[in-house]
Amino acid sequence: MRFALPSRAAVLAAAALIACTPPAQAATSYAGPDGTATMHGDTGSSDATPLPGPPSGPLGSHRTALASACPTVLVGADGHPVALCTTIFGQTPTVHLLDPASGDSLAELPLTKGSLLGGVYAYLDNRDRLVAVDGNRTLLRIAHRRTASGGWQLYVDSSLPLAGAVPAGDSVTGVSPDWRGRVWFATAGGVVGTADDRTGTVRTLALPAGEKVANSISTAPVGTAVSTTHATYLLTAGADGTPEIAWRRTYDRGPGRKPGQLSWGTGSTPTFFGPRTGGDYLTVVDNAAPTENLLVYRAATGEQVCSVPVLRAGGSGSENSPIAAGNSVFVAGTYGYPYPRLPDGAGDSVPASADFEGGLSRVDARADGSGCDLKWDTEVRSAAVPRLSTADGLIHTFLRNPVIPGTDATSILDPYYYAEVDPETGAVVRTEYVGAGFVFDTLQMVGSIAPGGVVLQGTTTGVLRIAAGWRR
Repeated sequence: MRFALPSRAAVLAAAALIACTPPAQAATSYAGPDGTATMHGDTGSSDATPLPGPPSGPLGSHRTALASACPTVLVGADGHPVALCTTIFGQTPTVHLLDPASGDSLAELPLTKGSLLGGVYAYLDNRDRLVAVDGNRTLLRIAHRRTASGGWQLYVDSSLPLAGAVPAGDSVTGVSPDWRGRVWFATAGGVVGTADDRTGTVRTLALPAGEKVANSISTAPVGTAVSTTHATYLLTAGADGTPEIAWRRTYDRGPGRKPGQLSWGTGSTPTFFGPRTGGDYLTVVDNAAPTENLLVYRAATGEQVCSVPVLRAGGSGSENSPIAAGNSVFVAGTYGYPYPRLPDGAGDSVPASADFEGGLSRVDARADGSGCDLKWDTEVRSAAVPRLSTADGLIHTFLRNPVIPGTDATSILDPYYYAEVDPETGAVVRTEYVGAGFVFDTLQMVGSIAPGGVVLQGTTTGVLRIAAGWRR
């Protein structure tokens, strides 16, 4: 199915609404390009990008088969995409350098295996090096270069052991740079730390016992945001780099892990946003039952601005980081999404199973800071973490449609579509069929918009490349 694109005037109006303030993380010189440096676009996890998606006209798609699930696809200043994938057989984390013109793999580098989610979150630094922590609990900076024969090579440019700071059996789930060049990290077991690989200094803080970290972390000038399975934190660093808690806010975690979630608690990577500095507010989605709430806090103080029920039209559960830009926040539902595998210790879901209903909501923080309002709520069946382009004023994602129209059932034969959503109304305005079945499953993973209007999206088996009039 194909929809007409919104008018040029409508797109410009939407873009103006959401692009009034650059993200807070844009000031840091330690991360790569804004919009493509981290899984969620930037260090503030806005899931927004200043790059436009494909222009109007015919679209084409190409799948690079890597026999791996690829949750992280980043793009450096040199234009080369870097994908962090996990092989289907062996569950080995593997870095791929991709060809900007075709999406094909130019070079690969396997890393030491860790937990299912350990090492998934990574970022590109200001030298286009992938910063990640491997299964040996070592902080790596992985660079790429031309070889003497004219090919490409990925290699470890620097490393810093974290084994003395990360307990045995634990794994790093999130990494992000701060404004002093340190790398912040959080572990699944609830340890938060800073690492300075220029000096070798590592400092840590253990969060309360029983609190796990199942998502990534975010950094902004005001501090570092971490959401555990019980609470959201803002942390700052002492003079020696030791993390300190600026504030902590608990949330309703519900009676258990919902179907379509990977842990019992918020599914959100906390997101900084705001109309003035880009870091005025911090937002997550709780796990309340039956209906989840979008929570917005003042980033500096932790004062709650609002709690708004979301995803009421579809299934009210989310494993995805919110999109946030200007005053607007967008939440995509994952309730009932059929993940083929769950992390160890995820536990049974409550209820035991559910259909994938979809869902996408928009909430706006009021200009006077007095609260928030639900602007719209739809049943869009987003099968990926959506990405907002402030250049073209559209939300870019992928849809998983049922084989039998009008149902919410899922199957291994489901068709997948690249899709664009109007942020003003929540309406899907353009789609492009990319394929059907397991090999095209986007698995609620994040895509990136690369220079030239190219969309790169990880799947369970590789990376999809969507571009104007391009097909192979």
